[in-house]
Amino acid sequence: MRTVIYPGSFDPFTNGHLDLVHRASKLFDQVIVAVAQSDGKNPLFTSPERLELVQQSIRGLSNVVADAFDGLLVNYVEQRGGQAVMRGLRAVSDFEFEFQLALMNRKLNERVETIFMMPKDTYTFLSSRIVKEIARLGGDVSAFVPAHIVAALKQKLGEASVRAAKKGLS
Repeated sequence: MRTVIYPGSFDPFTNGHLDLVHRASKLFDQVIVAVAQSDGKNPLFTSPERLELVQQSIRGLSNVVADAFDGLLVNYVEQRGGQAVMRGLRAVSDFEFEFQLALMNRKLNERVETIFMMPKDTYTFLSSRIVKEIARLGGDVSAFVPAHIVAALKQKLGEASVRAAKKGLS
């Protein structure tokens, strides 16, 4: 079975991510969307929340599953029996960083290949960071993420606003 691992923080999972998953599901027997712990990035959503949001997003794709991992990606790929890692490239600016990661992963485990995929041109500008910023500023992100993630962003950012207001009052 040909298995590809699609790792990321997915904070939040966007339509660009979903586009790559759909396309990979046609090329591989199994796609594992692997939600990285990513504590260093100070994610908006916890790891279990991000995993649940991804799981909701991929429902209906029979050969796609979501999982969470912590630690070295190449170790996780071996543990799950994967042959490749899939990474998205939106622009040339992504390439240098992703290329370095791919070379390091190859150095750590030469059996793990890295495959780069480009999203549809309508998603090349899209990133989780931009989606969060638009949502924080009250903008409509419904064209960029699935509907359940729009709702989760509203809830999470509403909770953050309440905490900040309470903190300011104390």
